Amino acid sequence: MNAVAGDITGSPVFLLGRLAVVPDLSGALWLPDERTLVVADLHLEKGSSYATRGIFLPPYDSTATLARLAAAIHRHQPARIIALGDSFHDRAAEIRLCADNRATLKALQAGRDWIWVTGNHDPHISGAMGGDTAATVDLCGVTLRHEPDEGETGFEIAGHLHPAAKVRMRGRALRRRCFALSPQRCVMPAMGAYAGGLNLRDAAFGPLLGQGFSAHLLGDARLFRIDPRLLLPD
Repeated sequence: MNAVAGDITGSPVFLLGRLAVVPDLSGALWLPDERTLVVADLHLEKGSSYATRGIFLPPYDSTATLARLAAAIHRHQPARIIALGDSFHDRAAEIRLCADNRATLKALQAGRDWIWVTGNHDPHISGAMGGDTAATVDLCGVTLRHEPDEGETGFEIAGHLHPAAKVRMRGRALRRRCFALSPQRCVMPAMGAYAGGLNLRDAAFGPLLGQGFSAHLLGDARLFRIDPRLLLPD
């Protein structure tokens, strides 16, 4: 997949079939022609889910995740948001979401279309969370779904695998979340504050990306396009 231009943010624009896509530093994917922002794997209330099992983490992951999402929405002003599954960490996450975060979510949805694509962690999302739900979404011949489909013969945008890249920069190893882009597919990084990452050298990515892919690592201030030959195993 080759960069074809730059959008108003200065980020490279790639073509996935006929669909222009722009990887964003937040981990979101901006579709400028569709005025659509795509996010994956928010995993809201993962911290409180762990707490129910006696594993106590700072209970601020949902707040941090929604703040990152809000910043991306403010930057791009999308007409539509598509969340690609595992937006909620488990089926009870909606209940545990605090009133402030519910209010934030409602404010982010105001004046725009919002589609929750269902995932393995959240196969059912109630109407109380606003927006609409779908198993998949089709845009310009590109299928947007939660889990990448190895048998997909067309174009696809998916999440689920939480791709991460490990590289050596300036003499030290660095591991960050990343986009994985091939001529056929974009696998998106998880946006959730407590979501982990699967190394792109993992065998799970092989049949999905093939040889002609690139990794776009989320840096502190910009994205770094990494040649696959430079990727390190964990």
